[in-house]
Amino acid sequence: MKRIVSVSLGSSRRDKRTEATLLGERFLIERIGTDGDLRRYARMFRDLDGQADALGVGGADLYLWMDDRRYVFRTVQRLVSGAVKTPVVDGSGLKNTLERETVRYLTETGAINRQTKVLMVAAVDRFGMAQALAESCDQVVYGDLVFGIGFPLPIRSYRMLRILARLLLPVITRLPFQWFYPTGSKQESRKPRAPKLFAEADLIAGDWHIIRRYMPDDLKGKVVLTNTLRKADIDLLKEAGVEKAIATTPEFEGESFGTNVMEGVLVALLGRRPEELTPQDYLSALEKLSWKPTVVKLQTVSPDFVAARPGGSS
Repeated sequence: MKRIVSVSLGSSRRDKRTEATLLGERFLIERIGTDGDLRRYARMFRDLDGQADALGVGGADLYLWMDDRRYVFRTVQRLVSGAVKTPVVDGSGLKNTLERETVRYLTETGAINRQTKVLMVAAVDRFGMAQALAESCDQVVYGDLVFGIGFPLPIRSYRMLRILARLLLPVITRLPFQWFYPTGSKQESRKPRAPKLFAEADLIAGDWHIIRRYMPDDLKGKVVLTNTLRKADIDLLKEAGVEKAIATTPEFEGESFGTNVMEGVLVALLGRRPEELTPQDYLSALEKLSWKPTVVKLQTVSPDFVAARPGGSS
């Protein structure tokens, strides 16, 4: 049996363990939270090295991307450096393939179109999704400054996003990761921010922990596109009036794992280290697995998602 372990800086309350058979291979898939404890996080990567087929970087990003440029978070790189034998993945391979394909799937099925108004809460950690949304929708607002560093300036064009990313990412990735992303108990608390940006959007996209932390209580009629959802998350979105929740990763026992976990599964299936794999390798494996987005309808009587109707008002 192949073992995939995601070690997360997030809350241990989200821990999950499941078994699955994929392409004839048995998998034990685990998510272990360290509640923001950096020493424990680093120790687990050392202790699990050689004990798993792939280790996922959870609750953190090892890399941020803009176009073809990769920026390494120095603090996270040091934390996971104890894993030498076992491949370490942070989900980047799937963010560039599965999440991009998810947006294309939603476009082809009519769930989104040119008129869809999108709030992408952070683009630099989900670059494939951000690029695909920019190609599919005319009105995309990027919240990297608003939600990442607390600067109240929404970015309203992909061109400006690229300029700012190339200026700021070399500096940001030298600073502690937890300054920019909720870890530990922060993942359990909410601090609504920029409610107008959420209100203006038809589709709210991006990392779930960022969405959860900053979303307002009222998201009636919205659609949320994100990476991983647990039952409590789905309940929260339902209470907020969200029409649909779409997770880019497949469902296991009614919940979805993060992209780092699922990239670990693909790396183990392919038997190669992540640096040896190309986007086409990932796409070929995804096609064999027939993975599709997990779509959860949350309201019994769904309000109209006007952006899903070509020519609809917005």
